[in-house]
Amino acid sequence: MPKQIHCPLCQAAEIAPYHEDKRRPYLQCARCQLVFVPPSHLPSRETEQAEYELHRNEVNDPGYRRFLSRLFEPLVARLSPGASGLDFGCGPGPALAMMLRESGFEMALYDSFYACDSGSLDRRYDFICATEVVEHLHNPGRELEHLWRLLPPGGWLGVMTKLVRDVDAFSTWHYKNDPTHVCFFSRATWQWWAAQRECELEFVGADVILLRKTG
Repeated sequence: MPKQIHCPLCQAAEIAPYHEDKRRPYLQCARCQLVFVPPSHLPSRETEQAEYELHRNEVNDPGYRRFLSRLFEPLVARLSPGASGLDFGCGPGPALAMMLRESGFEMALYDSFYACDSGSLDRRYDFICATEVVEHLHNPGRELEHLWRLLPPGGWLGVMTKLVRDVDAFSTWHYKNDPTHVCFFSRATWQWWAAQRECELEFVGADVILLRKTG
C-alpha cells in the first residue's frame, strides 16, 4: 500500500487532490488548507541549488529593494528602535538585512544554502523576517514552529509570500511553476496557523503577513 501522506504544515491526514499539471500534482489539506507538492515530487537539494543560482539578487539593486519594501516598511513601523532580528532564508544577497541594518537594527542571517550558521537558529530575536521563503520549505510546520520559539512575547514574524486564492486561479498561476515552490499558503492557512498560537495576525497588501506573538 502507498504510504499515507500527511500535511507538512499541520500533519493532518485528510488530504485531497487539488490540481495537476504536466510538471506535478498538488494536494490540499482539509484542516489548514495548505496546498502542497507530495513528497515524491519534492526537488532534490541539487535541483534547488541550481534554480537559486539563476535568480541572484544584488544587495544594492533599487528594484529589488522596492520589492522588499512591501515587507520592510510595515514591519519597521511596528518595531522598537534598535530591535534585533533574523533574516531567515536571506539568500546570497541579503538586501533586506542590509536595509534593516541601515535603519539601526541588529541583524543575523540564516540560509541553508548561503548562510548556514546553525548558531543563528539558537538565539532569541525581537523579530524574524522571511521573504519569499516559506513556499520553499519542505517541512513548513517544523521550521515555522522553530522560528516562532525564537521570538519573545511581543516579537514579530514578518512573511512575504504569494497567496493561493482558489483552484481556478491556481491552475494558471505562474508562481506554482517554479520547481522549488512546494507549499502554498492562503489567507485561511495563515488564519489557522495564527489561531493555534493565539497570536495577532495582519495581512498587508496582497502578499505580506505579519504575526505578533502575544502572552
